[in-house]
Amino acid sequence: MANLVLAVLTARRIARNAAPLACALALGGLVVLDAAERLPQVAAAAALLVLVAALVQRAWRRAAAIEASARLDLEVGALLVVATFAAVLRLDGSLDGDAHAALYVVIALVSAFARPAASLLVAIAAAALEIAVRSAMAARGAPIAWGAAAPHIGFMAVFSLLNAAVLRAEISRVRKASHTRLQAEIERLRDDARSYRLLSAPAQARGVAQKGDDERLARSGVEEIHQSVLFALRLLRESLDLYTAMLLWQNDAGTHLRISELASDAPNLSEGPFLSGDGVFGAAITQRAPVVIGGLKPGYKIPYYVGPSPVRAVCALPVFEHGKLRGVLVVDRVEDRPFSPRELELIDEACRYAVRAIQNERVFVQLERAKVEQGKLYRAAEALGAATTEPGVIEAGVTSAREITSVDFAAVTLYDEAQKVHEIRAVSGDGGAELTGQRFRHNAGLVSMVLQNRHPLPYRGEYDEKRQIVFTRRVTPPSMPSIIVLPLVVHDRPLGTLVLGSRRRAAFTDSVRSTLEVLASHMAVSLSNARMMRRLEELATMDGLTGLLNKRAMLEVADQKITAARRFSRRLSVLVTDIDHFKKVNDTYGHDVGDVIIKGLGDVLRRAKRTTDAVARFGGEEFVVICEETDARGAMLLAERVREELERTTFHAAGSGGPVQCQVTCSIGIATYPEAGSTWEELFKAADESLYVSKRSGRNRSTAWSPAIRSGSGHPPAAEATAPAMPAAEASTTARPPAASTTARPPAASTTARPPAASTTARPPAASTTVRPPASASTTARPPAPASTTSRPPPASTTVRPPAPASTTIRPPAPAPAPQRRPSAAGGGPAPAGHDGAPPGGKRAATASLSPTPARTPGEAEPRSKPRRPPEVDPTSKPKTAA
Repeated sequence: MANLVLAVLTARRIARNAAPLACALALGGLVVLDAAERLPQVAAAAALLVLVAALVQRAWRRAAAIEASARLDLEVGALLVVATFAAVLRLDGSLDGDAHAALYVVIALVSAFARPAASLLVAIAAAALEIAVRSAMAARGAPIAWGAAAPHIGFMAVFSLLNAAVLRAEISRVRKASHTRLQAEIERLRDDARSYRLLSAPAQARGVAQKGDDERLARSGVEEIHQSVLFALRLLRESLDLYTAMLLWQNDAGTHLRISELASDAPNLSEGPFLSGDGVFGAAITQRAPVVIGGLKPGYKIPYYVGPSPVRAVCALPVFEHGKLRGVLVVDRVEDRPFSPRELELIDEACRYAVRAIQNERVFVQLERAKVEQGKLYRAAEALGAATTEPGVIEAGVTSAREITSVDFAAVTLYDEAQKVHEIRAVSGDGGAELTGQRFRHNAGLVSMVLQNRHPLPYRGEYDEKRQIVFTRRVTPPSMPSIIVLPLVVHDRPLGTLVLGSRRRAAFTDSVRSTLEVLASHMAVSLSNARMMRRLEELATMDGLTGLLNKRAMLEVADQKITAARRFSRRLSVLVTDIDHFKKVNDTYGHDVGDVIIKGLGDVLRRAKRTTDAVARFGGEEFVVICEETDARGAMLLAERVREELERTTFHAAGSGGPVQCQVTCSIGIATYPEAGSTWEELFKAADESLYVSKRSGRNRSTAWSPAIRSGSGHPPAAEATAPAMPAAEASTTARPPAASTTARPPAASTTARPPAASTTARPPAASTTVRPPASASTTARPPAPASTTSRPPPASTTVRPPAPASTTIRPPAPAPAPQRRPSAAGGGPAPAGHDGAPPGGKRAATASLSPTPARTPGEAEPRSKPRRPPEVDPTSKPKTAA
């Protein structure tokens, strides 16, 4: 379905892109038909409307496009050529008239503005259309001058080539000149910014992002300085009646002076730069004091004027910043009037004002740069805080590093402190596919040394691949002159490293490195939080003993899978698994051995399930499996595979008395959607009922739910219940009467229940846990007398006589009281003694009451209670070995 939709969308896109060219081709065919035989007026008018509409639409798209594509140029050119041919044929009736010259104009216009490939295709299309039109006119018998076709095509080619060569060459020259002027202006702006100390490093040593930010800040700073200085110079010029007021700034080398700002009406000012030792400039710089010259003659040479000097008095004051000479302020006047001390004080105050304006702007630029860096860090911290997984944190960290500085390579390694192993988890840049997933031991490389020293390496980010190793000698990053490795450390615990590389030299300056260190610190904290979040999710959804889903997570998964099965009409099966006689394992060997068995069953279920199945530990020794796209037959196969594998497994554990080997079995109940129910509660109840049928049928078997179970028969059909044969030494039958009757426990050699003397309870024999009757023995229970309170053994018979409904329940003495009877799903007959399952719905309750139970009417369900579970394994029997 997805491929079909993709194919349809692709076809639509191709058709939409090819529609204008197809329209031009169809209209060209109509022009040829019109040349062969005149079209009706209606058809010609309709074709004209279509042509005009298509031409206007494509021309509008071409004008609106910032940078048109070659396809758009070809569409406009083809439509123009078709329109020109149609107009020529309608005006002159042939292609040899005066109107044919318009075609050359169209070819020249297209060649001037379209791309070269589009211009060539348009010229070829025009030549082909002319040949086709002349052939059509010859077919209808009109006299055709074939000799004129070759000159026409030749003129088309000449016009196309001349316009493409001459006009495009002129456009290219204008663009190059504009680009040169723009670059010169930008470079002058950068020089001004560096001279004012607004830029701390040359532009070629900074990244693209840093360079753009610095240029923006420098441009605004230089403009502010110029406005402030110009205001001071204009105020000084108007107040002192000056002819020129000029501030010259010295370059970093101190060899030249450059005009920073001026206020003058003089037409013959020189643009500079000027040597620092020229004329009045050199005198002020050498003396480091104001230089005042008056009574100048017209022929006196002043460096910043071209030709004769128009002024008669000049004053030059050196400009100092923190005691260092930074420039010269020069003022002059046309009148031969010397500068008074008061005027010199005003000029000196203007100097200090210009210096303060530069200093203020420098501080402002620094604050603005710090604000920009803090903004980047804030966005990085926000992205890292929003990431809740390790891949998300890594991606956010690499993206933030690219925003802070221009990097061509980025990698994140994670460190396993227990195994001393590094793993490259993510790579951005060249060689990412080869490096991702590589693992290497702790070594003498930069990554290992950075984690060991908790400090970024190499120094200043200068990397020499001949002497330094980043990962290992075999696992290497791309060749780059600048690489820096930053540690990811939280509470002095190493998590990994952030490796950044750049193809530019000196890419990681001190300011950039300090920002990256802060980023690495945030990234380490976010990585630690992501791991903690993952651990919390595991604790909230996973069972701590088996690593399977817990009950809460299983209920969520069950709702999702049942909703999907209902939505797409799919089958779904639920398996409920319970270990037989698990209590005796705990009582005999201890709970630590029981934990080993529970983990073993969890491993068996994990190996047997499919990828789409869900396995959960529901509680205690009970497990639930949810199988998608599985009917009752497939669920039965899975259940039998699990049951047989568990039966063959021998568990080894360290018990209190030494090594322990034991084997257990399990009973499984199966319910399938939608036969057994349409909700989770119904499915689980049906599976639990099937589980109890397996328990009543002798355990160690699987039972699939059927309507007969719920209807009250208490036993599944033979095809749905499977019970493997068990050894005679381990077989036993436990007769369990209803809760309101006397419990009869048979001795080891007989299935007849005989009560002990002076006791209302029957103590089980020491040599056997349960007694299973032979195949020929009768286990039919006869109702006892109504007033009986003791268990009376029948004479030499295998028939167990349960007491009257009102009799007192006889329990075995401590420490193992006899479990109460568990009724069937339909409230039917009694369950065998020693049953260890849970009631439907997963709730188990232990009954400890010895009080008599009132009699119930036939068919009335007894209250459910949780029995004490006898063990499956006889301590005196020899355990099985694994297959």
